[in-house]
Amino acid sequence: MKKYLLLFCLMAMVQVAFAAKLPSLDTEINKDSVIVEFGKSGKVVIIVESKEDFEKLKMMNIDEIIKSLDLQENKETGELTIVQIQKKDGSTKDVVKVREEGAETEVNIGRMRVLVDESGQNTKVKIESGAKKTVDPSFKTNFNIDLGVSNYLSPDGGFPTSDNPYAVKGWGSWNVGLNWMAAQRISKGFYWDFGLGFQFYNFKFENKDFQAVRGDEMIEFIQRNDVDGFKSKISASYITAMTMLELDFGKMNDNGKKGLRIAAGPYAGYRLGGRSKFIYRELDGSGRKKDKQDTGLYLQNFRYGIRGEIGVGRVTFFTTYDLNTLFQDQKGPELNPISFGIVF
Repeated sequence: MKKYLLLFCLMAMVQVAFAAKLPSLDTEINKDSVIVEFGKSGKVVIIVESKEDFEKLKMMNIDEIIKSLDLQENKETGELTIVQIQKKDGSTKDVVKVREEGAETEVNIGRMRVLVDESGQNTKVKIESGAKKTVDPSFKTNFNIDLGVSNYLSPDGGFPTSDNPYAVKGWGSWNVGLNWMAAQRISKGFYWDFGLGFQFYNFKFENKDFQAVRGDEMIEFIQRNDVDGFKSKISASYITAMTMLELDFGKMNDNGKKGLRIAAGPYAGYRLGGRSKFIYRELDGSGRKKDKQDTGLYLQNFRYGIRGEIGVGRVTFFTTYDLNTLFQDQKGPELNPISFGIVF
């Protein structure tokens, strides 16, 4: 049975190799020949030049045909390579491989695998087709969403402590980004990413009794003792251009999206809006009221910084750090925004 399976592999190999040349092969079939047909359109043609050759062919059996292949066995894996393609760079690619282990035989033909089990009374044959290999395009685009938390760093490199009126509450200070991105492949696993997006920042104050207001010369944080503060924050929105260099170790090692990805690069943005919002209740127990100031609050009109990404599989994390301060010079505390989260 295994010998017949090997012969089937040879037939399949000939069908693939000569599929595009069958019209010219018909002229040769006019000579004395033996034609073995299989499947819907597959055929193996053995051309006989003389009567003596035909007589020798009649004397051969499958054992001799297989033996004449002079297959070399891999001693470590037990595999036999029947068909091998020599590439221009000198490397080789196995097309048809056979592995025997006891009563089981495995034949690999490209992405097709044939399993033969002769351990029982009946021979079992199983044919499996592997997944089609995906081609990594040289240029691609996509739309993604950043969802993270925002904070800022003081000049000493730490987060502002709770004794500062502008200290940020970790949960509730959101950073949302809507990004259109493109990636140009430079080499295998190495990409140049670039794109344009909209970023929305919320800096929610931990001290909810303080309200950020526009003073005559700078932003001021006023403690509202006349009301019961419920929520206080500053928000800003930007249109941002970014570019990064990305290394995809999964693509480098032919593991697809299973490998580690890292990327980093600069970004720059222009402010579209900015305001403060203070939500409070009257001391006598009234409903919630809102006090908004859409005045910019001395925020920087231009921002720039560094973005980094790290991902494994389909999960990607990001972080951004503004190299310039959130407020204009001498118009507010020196605070550099920072955010981190996940990319969807």
